[in-house]
Amino acid sequence: MSEEAVLARIEAAVGEIAESKGAAQPKVSASSRMLGGELPIDSLDLATIVLRLDTETGQRPFEDGFIEFHTAGELAKLYSQP
Repeated sequence: MSEEAVLARIEAAVGEIAESKGAAQPKVSASSRMLGGELPIDSLDLATIVLRLDTETGQRPFEDGFIEFHTAGELAKLYSQP
């Protein structure tokens, strides 16, 4: 799956979480910070997004341990690697 496709899935997941919290659906770009930025998500929401990406992409980049990332683009890149 391409980085752009994974980024679209991240944006959809963030949008669903924002909607469930009564927040406006934010625009997610590759430079959007996943935590501590403009996205209305917390660490539990991020864990939910990671699990969803595991299922939707079939990739498991964190299977052997945590890999540091900060932005949606960095997360998308982890899930788009062969």
